[in-house]
Amino acid sequence: MRLFRRSSIVSGLLAGLLLLVAALPASAEVLKIVVNDAIHPITTEYITRAIAEAEKNKDEALLIEINTPGGLLDSTRDIIERIVASPVPVIIYVTPSGSRAASAGFFILESADVAAMAPGTNTGAAHPVTLGGGKMDDVMKEKIENDSAALMRSVVGKRGRNVEVAETAVRQSKSFTDQEALSQKLIDYVAPTEEDLFKQLQGKQVKRFNGQTVTLNLAGQSIRPFDMTLKQHILAYLLDPNIAFILFAVGALALYVEFNHPGAVVPGTVGVVFILLAIFAFNLLPVRFAAVVLILASFALFALEAKFTTHGVLAIGGIVTLTLGGLLLVDAPIPEMRVHLLTALAVSIPLGIITVFLMSIALKARANKVVTGVQGLIGEIGLAQSPLSPKGKVFVHGEIWDAISSSDVPAGQSVVVRRVEGFQLQVDPATANSQLSTGTSL
Repeated sequence: MRLFRRSSIVSGLLAGLLLLVAALPASAEVLKIVVNDAIHPITTEYITRAIAEAEKNKDEALLIEINTPGGLLDSTRDIIERIVASPVPVIIYVTPSGSRAASAGFFILESADVAAMAPGTNTGAAHPVTLGGGKMDDVMKEKIENDSAALMRSVVGKRGRNVEVAETAVRQSKSFTDQEALSQKLIDYVAPTEEDLFKQLQGKQVKRFNGQTVTLNLAGQSIRPFDMTLKQHILAYLLDPNIAFILFAVGALALYVEFNHPGAVVPGTVGVVFILLAIFAFNLLPVRFAAVVLILASFALFALEAKFTTHGVLAIGGIVTLTLGGLLLVDAPIPEMRVHLLTALAVSIPLGIITVFLMSIALKARANKVVTGVQGLIGEIGLAQSPLSPKGKVFVHGEIWDAISSSDVPAGQSVVVRRVEGFQLQVDPATANSQLSTGTSL
């Protein structure tokens, strides 16, 4: 009896201990993501997922390592909105050495709870530009500049950083090294590694965007990487304007081949898939649809070159049009988000040559005389087996046919086939010229 009671007590203690352990919060971690690309909608989706993941797991902080030349303003605003509303402190860290957080990256850096840079990095150059880099009229320039400056002031002011200096990056395109940014209070820390950054942050209080204050204890905390999903990797790859342009151009060529060779199936399938992928990328990128018209017009010029003898004039025009269409295709504010000249030329020249070649073959095949079946008999030379006056028998292509002649023909004389009506041939007496041009088929 006593043994039973002791066992019950021990079991109760163990059960209570297990419940206590289960009730304890899991060991806090630091969630880490890496943004090493231009800022676009997929970047927004990636950061949004990371913030939600950090909140779900009650992580100590979210560390975003960034290296970007800039990107789209709409995506930048969305990212800033997610960061300032994040329930988990967000640390933006420009790393590794040689990296940058330029243009849109500067806005994102300044929106963070903690802004840090590795030695040998730079930031700034956040002056707004028109899509495509064209010249703005003075009124529009002032509007866009003031709007961007106001966004910068609202973010930097709340974070307690240097509003005046930050605004010069917008209005005067100023850039800053890591030490310049630190000395002018644009960032909070310069650290060579994540571990060093966490040591500097240990026990420090950070004021959140909503006014609350939190103490960060990150030294020794484990870091949990959080990668993009497969879908996001694919979409980020497709959003490279050079890839999107290549997909569109090659897809158009494949459809062109399918139209000239109906039933080939493979070119048509490849063309449809490539075109759909390109259209998906265009839907997320700032695309000039006039440039798409230029690309399609280039194929029309290639087709005309194959049909008419212009000694390459139309083909060169098509190559120029395709190159211009590629260069003007993506209307982005930074060069990294536009189609490169080398890519445009590398696609346009071979594509022009291939298209003209294929079109020439197709046109020649259509122009050639049919040499098979009943239609292949037209123009052939035969031999009168019996007198044609005007009906009789002729020998053509190894066969004897009923024939009717336009004039009397004695047996043994050559005739030329003019028409085929059912099983009867209409023939004319063959002249020397017709025999030389057509050849005999006796």
